[in-house]
Amino acid sequence: MPFATAATGAASVVGYDLVGSATLSPVLAAAEGTAPSSSGLLAWVAIGAFLGALLLSSRGYRGPARYLGAGAWIAFGVFWLTMVPYYYGEAQSPLKTILGLLALPLCLYTGYLLWAGRDSLLVLTKAVACMGLIYLPVETIPFVKTWLIETTAAQTHFGMELLGYSPGLIEGSNGYVSKFGFDPDETVTGRTTYIVLACTGIGSMAIFGGLIAAVKAPLKRKATAFALAVGVIWFLNLVRNVFIGLASPWGWFQQDWLVSFMTTYMGAEASRVSFLVAHNYIAQSLSIVALVGITYLVVKILPEILTPLEEALFVLTGTEYDLFEALATEDAPARADGGPEREQTDHERER
Repeated sequence: MPFATAATGAASVVGYDLVGSATLSPVLAAAEGTAPSSSGLLAWVAIGAFLGALLLSSRGYRGPARYLGAGAWIAFGVFWLTMVPYYYGEAQSPLKTILGLLALPLCLYTGYLLWAGRDSLLVLTKAVACMGLIYLPVETIPFVKTWLIETTAAQTHFGMELLGYSPGLIEGSNGYVSKFGFDPDETVTGRTTYIVLACTGIGSMAIFGGLIAAVKAPLKRKATAFALAVGVIWFLNLVRNVFIGLASPWGWFQQDWLVSFMTTYMGAEASRVSFLVAHNYIAQSLSIVALVGITYLVVKILPEILTPLEEALFVLTGTEYDLFEALATEDAPARADGGPEREQTDHERER
């Protein structure tokens, strides 16, 4: 879902969720103080409105639920728009800038469809709200946040040690013992990185957690799918952190032609080129591949999550898709009338 993708990326900060495809990742930027605080507040307002719409729907007030849900999607789209200057300027991320610009019209269209009576979009709304519920405790409980950041930093440092690097961990400017203590006089760029909340993968985990929580399916399969998604995200996120954490100080991408291009046309500082290439281009591009791969694995266990994905595709294309039918095979049918049981949505019954 393009309107649910991005994360923080400040100078000398490894701050991008691996999958980056989810809804709460942009909130991390505001939470870490690298983006306008008003943006984070607007995101929480949107999530609160999403939850309110779901509550109204569960009580049978479908009309008010549609209107509140539509307002929530509009607020969510405006939030993304407020992030664009940060993505373009400080983060210098073309991918996140483009996604931020696309998010507003997509969210406005989603709100319009919901307001016009497409109640099946409430499952997508529920997924976004569940993402917020998963992420919110991590952000608001200090000892949980500290533990997650410093544990991720320690695990990343262990990964560096396996490759022959042992810089040690020191306190970073964010107040956590999460900065890799490379000696600036001994490295190529004189820079280092430190771990922030967005580096922990919690945003990406919240994405899949929200999708899984939003659908109806046996608890055992939902738990298995969630465990698989979290495990794969954790491993790939650790690899990404090690890669960026070494590429930045040791200048793996400080080739003269690349430095010249980035400083001349992209407005980058010369010493930041390796960080920006590793973080904003290589890692973020591979994160899209990772998103597709993890989604495929989760769908094999929990095909029910195709329901909110169908709704996302409808928003993007205006065309109805039956992903269950498309992914079904003769040996492994995916439809409720031929294979693993799943509950159809009202919208599917109408079709």
